[in-house]
Amino acid sequence: MKDTIAYNRLADLLGSMGEPTLYRGGALRTRGICHNGTANDSVAIRRGNNNNVVVWCHVCEGNADFLAAIGWTEADCYDEPLPENERRHQRPADDTWIPCRDRGKDKGGPGHKRVAQYIYRHPNRAVVHGVTRCDHKCFAQWRPDDTTKSGRRWSLNDEQGNRLVPLVPYLLPELLAAKENDRVIWIAEGEKDVHALIDHGLHATCNAGGAGRWTAEHASFLEGADVTIVADRDEPGQKHALHVVDTLRGLARSVYVVQARTGKDAADHFAAGHYDTDFVQVWAPVPYPGDPAVAA
Repeated sequence: MKDTIAYNRLADLLGSMGEPTLYRGGALRTRGICHNGTANDSVAIRRGNNNNVVVWCHVCEGNADFLAAIGWTEADCYDEPLPENERRHQRPADDTWIPCRDRGKDKGGPGHKRVAQYIYRHPNRAVVHGVTRCDHKCFAQWRPDDTTKSGRRWSLNDEQGNRLVPLVPYLLPELLAAKENDRVIWIAEGEKDVHALIDHGLHATCNAGGAGRWTAEHASFLEGADVTIVADRDEPGQKHALHVVDTLRGLARSVYVVQARTGKDAADHFAAGHYDTDFVQVWAPVPYPGDPAVAA
């Protein structure tokens, strides 16, 4: 695959900074200068599917701090400048504000800090909404809003509770490209597990908000796809997986449900040293309705 311009630019920058790099597991890896890390492989850098470079720090669970450390913003991750409507919603890479930041301060402790941010996009890559996560595992969602100084509003609903943004799966443009190439789509319960799957060469997605928030609207993007669902090893995870299966019946070509061999979820599974072939199958595949065995 041809390196993107942004990928080359980042690799050259790391070289000029004297930062060690190595290529392993389908990604260029370097140390986490965002957290003064000494391990040479905590940050994964991959070629994106949309003329971009994808950066992920496994310690910070995001890319904001790493980009800030090298003087980049999200816009620098693309070969060409982002369209004007995209640039308006790009906050500085070192902006770690989250609505829960003042929690703990009244007890003399430090405020909450954003450690990860997940962007949900339309197929044309326009931002639909974002999900942020803090170091105390609080989650907050926002939508683009040109009327605010930050370019975002910390609610997906209006004052009457009506949703203002569409429901889309996480990493939708990448998901659609994978489906077009007839690749298996993995569905996890949360963004952290999605990135654990992606880091092992798989194509993965989820819905925002965790278990119980998957809808037929999400499922509609997976028509004709082969799907593997990773069910968290707890009651909410099992119920979530069964619900996802129901939305995919008669829609997906095939559906498997698996669980981690060790631990609760996909991240635990890989952290224990297992591979994608080591997941435990807990549900036989749901075949495509056009399969002769079903039609008979």
